[in-house]
Parts: sequence; structure tokens; C-alpha cells
Amino acid sequence: MSEESNTIVRAGELLGKLRAQVANALVGQTAIVDQVIIALCSSGHVLIEGVPGLGKTLLVRALAAARLSAQL
Repeated sequence: MSEESNTIVRAGELLGKLRAQVANALVGQTAIVDQVIIALCSSGHVLIEGVPGLGKTLLVRALAAARLSAQL
């Protein structure tokens, strides 16, 4: 494999680990987890709106904790 292919494979592995760790904290919210990770990977911004109790703060905290533990 070329160096570029190895980089892409490694990035996919890291994103999979990140997604799994965040999904453990936010059970049943795979769509929002995927959307937030995609936005952050593309250097975008995320505005999370909703009524209280949907897990917005939990999502952000889980994402930050997973990112720090994965050393991304």
C-alpha cells in the first residue's frame, strides 16, 4: 500500500474509535453523532439546538473526552 492509502486507513480507524466512544455515551443517537463528527472533520461549525434533556451537553462532553483519550 502507498503512504496515502495507509493514512486514509489510519484516519478511518481513528474516526471509528471516536464514533464508538461517543456512541457509548449517547445511546440511540447515531445520526447526530455522525453528523457532528463529519462537521468537525470538515472544519465546520456545529450548532446543536433542542429542548432540554436531549443530551446536547453530554454529546459535547463525550466528544471532548473521546478526542482527548484517542489523541486525535
